[in-house]
Amino acid sequence: MKRSSGARLGATAAVSVLSLALITGCSGDGSKDTADAKASGSTASKTTAPAAKALGAAELEKLLLAQGEVKGYKVDSGDDTLPKSKSEVQTDKAECAPLAWATAGLAPGETAAGASNSVQQAKASDKSVPAEDASAEDVANAFDITMTFVGLSSYEGDGAQKALKAVSDGVKACSGGYGLKADGEDTKVTKVTAAKGVGGGDESVAFAELVDMDGEGTATFNTEVIRKGNTVATFYTVNFAAFATGEAMDNPAAVVQAQVAKLK
Repeated sequence: MKRSSGARLGATAAVSVLSLALITGCSGDGSKDTADAKASGSTASKTTAPAAKALGAAELEKLLLAQGEVKGYKVDSGDDTLPKSKSEVQTDKAECAPLAWATAGLAPGETAAGASNSVQQAKASDKSVPAEDASAEDVANAFDITMTFVGLSSYEGDGAQKALKAVSDGVKACSGGYGLKADGEDTKVTKVTAAKGVGGGDESVAFAELVDMDGEGTATFNTEVIRKGNTVATFYTVNFAAFATGEAMDNPAAVVQAQVAKLK
């Protein structure tokens, strides 16, 4: 059913709040138990855990995608919407924390080594219109931005494998949904399901979260987590205009493949 422009803008505003909640982090409560959980149901390759030492934040920054490395996309190395720590948001179920961490560009497992940025699909034309002169179409176009939040984290020993297991177990344990709170706003994830992702690396887990839009229906958010060696990459793509219509956004294969190719 076609919504009025007012309803669409209301839904877009709600999505904005929700997306900020989903990309602001998650509770650290129970994270050790979650990271140590045994996983199944991912595309894991049962290989021996890498013995390499964890990379530091500065080293991970160098592995993030840079401007010009993905045709048709712009890279922002300093996205302030991404959280700085896992303590900024609370989840009501500890086993669901790795899912929210991954969506937030944070390490889904036990490590302090992480880095993140965002990759935005470039528009054919990008005109700037003063707010007082903006039409309804200009406002809609302003929200029609596809952005992928990318997070990298590195682990000692088999920590990266444990992180993937925690995410895989979380998809099953949180299938009935969970609640999270960020920036004073409560958000309800009503359903979590396994999803088909781009894949790659040594193992990967992709999942979809169905989220209650507080009276404006539901929206689906897709996240993918990929391990290569002892480094884990997380991907989460958002387009506010698409979510206002209920359309789910897949992580772009070009971005995922280019990032995984840079990992050691």
